[in-house]
Amino acid sequence: MLQCSKNLINLQNGMTAMVNGKFFETEVGKLFAGFPFAGLDVEAYMTSQRKNLEALTQANQLAVQGFQELAKRQVEFARTAMDETSALVRGWSETGTAEERLQKQAAFAKQALEKSVEGARELVELAGKTQTEAFEVLTKRFSESIDEWGTLAKKAKTQRQ
Repeated sequence: MLQCSKNLINLQNGMTAMVNGKFFETEVGKLFAGFPFAGLDVEAYMTSQRKNLEALTQANQLAVQGFQELAKRQVEFARTAMDETSALVRGWSETGTAEERLQKQAAFAKQALEKSVEGARELVELAGKTQTEAFEVLTKRFSESIDEWGTLAKKAKTQRQ
């Protein structure tokens, strides 16, 4: 009965810490200290969860870096398009026949379309690369986690026998 009371106090203190926004200031292992977890290696479980968080953090960092690069490329495309449009407008102000101006405009439109398609292709490839890198980290960790849990289950089974 005394052990159960201590466990309840530990649990209440942990719940109070969660409510007060101090959950991560407490050690989860201490929160559940004294509770009997038959066959569960709490330390291994906590290590596994730490690795999961590390993998998630790494995947998020890769995603942020990829999206920053994506935004950077989009700004570069916009800047280039503005420069080329300015050059076209300056070219229109030059003297020339209406036919010459139409030819310049058609050439510009063709070039702008080609660059837009190439830019869109580059952005799609960059986004795909970013997603692939992030998901590879998560997939690897998921596979490792499954292996860890299999090992822990075998260990618990042998301890019960």
